[in-house]
Order: sequence, then structure tokens, then C-alpha cells
Amino acid sequence: MGVERERVAGFGRLEDGLRQAGEWYRWGPYLSERQWGTVREDYSANGDAWNYLPHDHARSRAYRWGEDGLAGFSDIEQRLCLGLALWNGRDPILKERAFGLTGEQGNHGEDVKEYWWYLDAIPSHAWNRWRYHYPQGAFPYQDLIDVNRSRDKFQPEYELIDTGAFNDDKYWIVEVAYAKASADDLLMSITVTNAGPDADTLHMLPTAWFRNTWSWDPDAPKPGMAAGATDGSVTIEHPFIGTLELVADAGPDGAVPEVLFCENETNTTRLFGAKPITPYPKDGINDHVVGGAPTVNPDRTGTKCSVWYRLTVEPGNTAQLRLRLRPAGTTAATDPFGKNFSEVLRTREGEADEFYQELTPRTASEDEAMVMRQAFSGLLWSKQLFYYDVKRWLDGDPTQPTPPAERLNGRNAKWRNFNAFDIMSMPDKWEYPWYAAWDLAFHCVALAHVDPAFAKYQLILLCREWFQHPNGALPAYEWDFSDVNPPVQAWAALEVFSVDGGRDIDFLSRVFDKMLLNFAWWVNLEDPEGNNVFEGGFLGLDNIGPLDRSHLPVGGILEQSDATGWMGFYTIAMGTIAIILNRSRQRPASDLVLKFMEHYAAIRDALASQALWDEADGLYYDRLVTPSGTAVPVKVRSMVGVIPALVAFVLQEDDLRSSIMVGKQFADLLSSEGFDDPGKLRESGVLRGEPGQQRMLFSLAGPDRLERLLSKVFDESEFLSPHGLRALSAYHREHPYVIDVEGVQASIDYEPAESTTPMFGGNSNWRGPIWFPLNYLMVTVLERYHRFYGDDFTIEYPTGSGRWLTLDKVAADLSDRLISLFTDDADGRRACFGGTELMQRDPAWHDNLIFSEYFHGDNGAAIGAFHQTGWTGVIADLIRRRHGEVDSIGDVIRRLSAETREPREPLP
Repeated sequence: MGVERERVAGFGRLEDGLRQAGEWYRWGPYLSERQWGTVREDYSANGDAWNYLPHDHARSRAYRWGEDGLAGFSDIEQRLCLGLALWNGRDPILKERAFGLTGEQGNHGEDVKEYWWYLDAIPSHAWNRWRYHYPQGAFPYQDLIDVNRSRDKFQPEYELIDTGAFNDDKYWIVEVAYAKASADDLLMSITVTNAGPDADTLHMLPTAWFRNTWSWDPDAPKPGMAAGATDGSVTIEHPFIGTLELVADAGPDGAVPEVLFCENETNTTRLFGAKPITPYPKDGINDHVVGGAPTVNPDRTGTKCSVWYRLTVEPGNTAQLRLRLRPAGTTAATDPFGKNFSEVLRTREGEADEFYQELTPRTASEDEAMVMRQAFSGLLWSKQLFYYDVKRWLDGDPTQPTPPAERLNGRNAKWRNFNAFDIMSMPDKWEYPWYAAWDLAFHCVALAHVDPAFAKYQLILLCREWFQHPNGALPAYEWDFSDVNPPVQAWAALEVFSVDGGRDIDFLSRVFDKMLLNFAWWVNLEDPEGNNVFEGGFLGLDNIGPLDRSHLPVGGILEQSDATGWMGFYTIAMGTIAIILNRSRQRPASDLVLKFMEHYAAIRDALASQALWDEADGLYYDRLVTPSGTAVPVKVRSMVGVIPALVAFVLQEDDLRSSIMVGKQFADLLSSEGFDDPGKLRESGVLRGEPGQQRMLFSLAGPDRLERLLSKVFDESEFLSPHGLRALSAYHREHPYVIDVEGVQASIDYEPAESTTPMFGGNSNWRGPIWFPLNYLMVTVLERYHRFYGDDFTIEYPTGSGRWLTLDKVAADLSDRLISLFTDDADGRRACFGGTELMQRDPAWHDNLIFSEYFHGDNGAAIGAFHQTGWTGVIADLIRRRHGEVDSIGDVIRRLSAETREPREPLP
């Protein structure tokens, strides 16, 4: 691990600009898998991004804001890109990017219809490995569209495997490995295996191209590439990244590949019937290879080039291709593919093995180790350059037509300050090739194990002046910056701080300052009645309720138990940061500790007094207050009603002393809890420890409500499934909930997989599936409760089983259930693959893991975004946590307390 840690030590400087990044970060997987159909590339009047730039246009239109490609790699500013194009000789187009359906085409929303995997990566990207399965028959583009469009929401999705594309193993296994000989010497090894029963031919086209940076400004310099001095080589000239050479080795048959050139310019004739910009446009190589068109430059120059190999491979055999991108004039290796090439590949893979071996707990199984490694690798592969200047996007470029006037009052119009040009961790580079604020928090917790500097950079970046709105709001996600996501960034900062060893006070202090602005925004705008019961709209939970919580059909306000719980969660995270800053003696913050304790007290009182708790059901519910003043509880048994239980923290005696001395709202809360009577408090179980080292537990749920709530959560007929907690209780399978208020009726029932409601569009499948954010938080809060209570607190788990367990044992079992989504069961089956027998039984598929957006609420099959390595990537943290490799933030605070404690008289 030491070699890799040394390479990435300079990443922290990236927050001051991409060009300040450490040298080993200059090249990485910074392309998306899909740039078409994004908000940035949408210049329509109605904001219909999918139809404005469909997949059929992607190969022909030069992108404005970014690039995409199979197995894509680029420099950190995405000036020069590398990727892979394939052609099986039968498809109508080259395979240059992953294909999927738009929201209108899919019966459950947008959906990718390809199979690729991020098998390996290390933080410096000195070693990355990617795998793809490509059918040998014609790719069934239209069949996938037609069949899915014909199905309704009560039918399953029609997947590529379902088309028969992989029958009789007639497909190619393509693996790409990138290895760096030095920071700027990039090796690309491509292996191709014929999995089919017959010899077949595959056209391989490793491709290099410049992101089009010259078409949008009149005086922008244009880079160029041209055939090199030797066959199979390309000389690349760029005003910012200098002069490079791309060298391609001869094919397995000894033949030197042909290099084809065109321009990364829009094919205006094909798309719009307009005069061509160039006779060799972006799709020129596609048209030449597939149809023999004269659309590649005979002068062998351009801004895009492909190295064209024709491989005929016998069944079961493998062929290898080798390419190298390096600074021009490199003298260290006159033969770019000599012994050094193979040695670099072996060395980098060996370093990756060492890196992950040290991260893997000794008690973890081999299967768990593989799950952990692929989860981390998926997160590292899912970095992307996120370039989006909202002002420029709204107003248009000088050389382009003025955008429609409707845009000036449309999507993100109030965010002219937003101007991102940064490497970011994406939830999924096909489904969600843009950041999402609350997803990012969970990414960072997992990333902190492998690259803490990058994780810190992500959280700091979200608060920078070119991201955060002047009013303090954090931009939620590209499709609507003004929407509201759960405020989990302060919690994430604490977790990253803890995973990294609990020493980087400067990082914590910097995040804290910006979070103060965001906290004030929440208090001022999301609590309009000033009663400390918060709104916030859908809060990332999509179809989990019967109503669109962002657009209430009856007007009024929705007092949300989850929004209020999230604000309690935010409050204790901020208070904990203030405690750490104060304890560190690097920044006095005792007044801020009390500020957040006061907020906590107000929120706790509001939850107790605003009728959000239902004593009979043992859950919190939202409350709809109509314009006429009628208050209607929304009695849906969902994770919405569980979130207040996630809010728990422990105050040490010094902080309790300070609170009493101030004597305001929080002190009143302490008095109401019986703080003046330590015996009463000890009897209730919320005060523990010997005088001088006493500590007190505070929870929004409270000890009595906590036990009631957990009995509901761990009931297998309600929330607890074999593979984790459902988002919606299975109780509603037999008992659909109906709300009828002021003439509007809505209902919800339990759906364990794809949602049948179009309320939020897309594949918003929140009604029943298992999803990681709240499962993960439940595990960590159970551990926190156990650290306070010890073995004195037990619950029946599962509810009705007669088994009484301490909370650490419950957390361990819940962790095991979540881990079992990915690991082999006794029959050698992985729950995440569901009934897809090819993945369950075929060795070529079975160990290639997917970390989907969420999982079937009953059987654990993966659904939602197929490669959602983002928040599901916390499974890697969970595996390490399950085997005792992760210190809690409580451990960090106790260490700081021990290091800084001064002798004092004990409390009574």
C-alpha cells in the first residue's frame, strides 16, 4: 500500500484547481459512459434532454460539455480522450458507447442494455481493468426498444440477455487494462476472447480524440493529430498538454494496423440536412468501417483517430492488442512493446494486489474480499470530469445560435453562480453521469478507505463558491439544483475524518464553516412555520409515499417526519464537529456546540409535540396540513417514519457541564429529562459512567420509542427482509394505504421491485426495494446505541422470533444480510443476480459483480441503475466494518477527550 499512498499524496491540492493535482492523477477514467441525454447537452426549449440528443445522434454530434466512451480514459481536463470502438461485422454502427433506453422507451424508465464491469482500480489509476461482453450477432437495438415500449409497468423489463444475444455463448469477452509506466506514460492492453463455438472476426478500433474545445469560442486554439513517422503511430499536438505520441503494436498476425482520421465535428448534413462543416465528421470512421464511405481524411490528420485491427479468433482463444500513449521523444524505451511493457503490467497489477490485501480484513472470506475490491474499483472508475457553466449554458456560446428564451426561466435558471470544472464521483456514469449531493456523501465514506484526500476534496468542492448558492443552498443534482436532498454532508465529513484517522482538523473546520451557511438556509427556508418541523419535498425518496411530496395536489404544507429527522441528524453532526474542533484546541467552538444542542432540543420538542409520532403503530408519520387548516396524518409504513431513530448522540460530562452553566433551552431539556436527579436518569438508562466520566445519550426517538420502533423495523412481515431493510413495509402488500383529503384520493401498496407509478418518471422504484443509504445508517446507529448501552439493552430480533440480542449483534446480522446480496449462498448463487441463470451459473459471468441502485425487497435481485456503484459502494465500508476494521467517530472523540481533558470536579 505504501507505493500507492505515495503516488496519491498530492491530491489534496486539487481543490485549488485541476492543474494543481498530483502528477499521478493527470490521467484517469474521467469520461462518462453516456454524455448524450444530459441536461448540459440539452438546448431544447422544453428541457426534453433525451429527445433533444438521442442515442442515434450521439455518434454524429460533437458534445459541448464532455465526452463518453467505452473503457474511457483521459487527462484530468478531458482534453485528450482514449476509448474503444468495436464492430462485429453485423451491427449497423460501431459500438462506441453503451446503449440504453430513454425514459419513454423503457417500461420502467431509462435503462442501460449492456453488460460491462469495473473489475479493478487503484486511486492513482496506475492500474485499472474493465470488462465488456459484446454479442457476435447483430446488436438488437430496435428489438429492445420495441419490446420494452410494448410492455406496461406491471411487466418486467426486457433485457439484452432476454433477446438471445448471448445464446450458445456467441459473444466476445473484451478486457481493457490501463497501466502507467510513469505519471504520463500510459499503457493500454486489450485482450479479446472468443467465447463462442465458431471462429469469428472482430474489428477492434482503439480510439483517441480531442474534446471539442474550439467550436464554442471564436479564437479558441484547435489541437491536431496526424500519422506518425512509423506505421501505427500518431503524433498528437495540443496547446495545453503538449506533444504526445500514440503507438500501436502490430496485431497477433503481425499485420500493422491502419490508422483512420476524422474530425470531432458534428455531422450537420446527417442530423440537420445542412452544409457540412467538414467532409470527415465525428462519425466519419463509423461510416467508413461499416459502409466503406470516403469519410476519413486521406491526408491522415484530424482531431479523432482510430487504430483499426481485424482479428479472427478461434473458439475459446484469446488475442492481445497493445498500445502506448506517452510524451513525444521518449528515449527510455526505444521499443515501446518490449520487455518493459509486460513488466509494467505485472508490476502495477501486483501493486494493486498488495494495496487491497492490506485493506482486506484477515477474517473476511475470499468472496467478501472480491466484493470489497470490486466495489472500491467501481467507485474509482466512476470519477468523471463534470463541466457545467450554468451562465454560459443559459446564455449560449458566441459562435452558436442563441438558446430558446424559455431556458432563461427554466431548469437551473437561478443558479448562474454554478460553474463546475472538476473531477467528481458520479453515482453511475451511464444512468446518472452527473453528481448528486446526497449520493456523494455515501461515496465519500467508502472512498475514504482507499483515497481519503479525494473524498475530502469532494465534500469541500460541494461547498465551494462555484457550487454552493449565495443563499447557502447546496445544488442537489444536475436535473434540478434547487431540489432538496437529505443534508448528510456534515455527517459524511465526520465519517471521512474518522476513517482517515481523526487528525485532519483543518479539513473538518473548513467543511464546518460552509455547512453553517447551509444549515441556516435549511432553518430559514424549510421550516416556514418556525416550529422546527421541517419540509423539504421528496428528499430523495421518490415514490415512497402516495403523494408527490414536492408538488402537493391540495396545496398546504407537508410536515415531514423524515425532513425533521434529517435536520436532527444534521444538527447532531454539526454539534459533533463543533465538539471535535473545541476538543482539538485548534479552534474554540464551545458556543457553537451549545448552538447546535439548542437546535437539537427544539427539534426534539417539536417531534414530541406536533403529533408526528403514532403511539399505536410505533412509527413516525408525515402530517399534511391543508390550506383550510385540517391536519391529516399520512400513515404510510415506510423508511420515512424510521429516520428519527437514526438521530442519536452522546454528550460527555464536560459538555453536559457547559450546557447546565448556560442554562437555556438545552439546559431546560436536561432538566426535563431529570438531570437534577442523577438517580432517575440512571434508572432510565440515559446516563452512564462514573462521576467525572459520565456520559448521556440523546435520541430523537428516545429509549421508549426506540424499542417500539425497532420492533416494527425488525419484523420480517414488515421491513426486515432476508437481505436488508425494505424501503416500504411489506404490511402494505395486504393492506394498501389510501389517503382521501379535500377531494383528492391517492394510494400506495407494497411493490418489492419496479414501481408501477409514473409519479417521478424514470426508474423511481422506491416503493419496496432495499437500498443502501438507510440500511447503512441503521447499522451504524445500532452500533452507536450499543456502545452506549452495552449488553444491558436487548431487543427481540427478528421480532416474534423469541431471540433477544444486543444491538451490536443485531447490527452484525443486518450487515450480513446486506453483504449476502453479493456473496455466494450455500448453493453458489448470488442474490443480486436474481433469476438470471447465465450470471448465476456461468463462470464467465458469475464473478463479475454489479452494484445496482437498489435491490428487490423480497429476493435481493439487483434493480434500478445497473452500475450504481455510488451509494451501494458503501458495501466495501460495511465489509471492513463488519470485521472490526473501522473506528467510530465516538472512538475519535474519546481519544481527543483523553488527550485534552483537564482535571475537574466531577458532577454529582
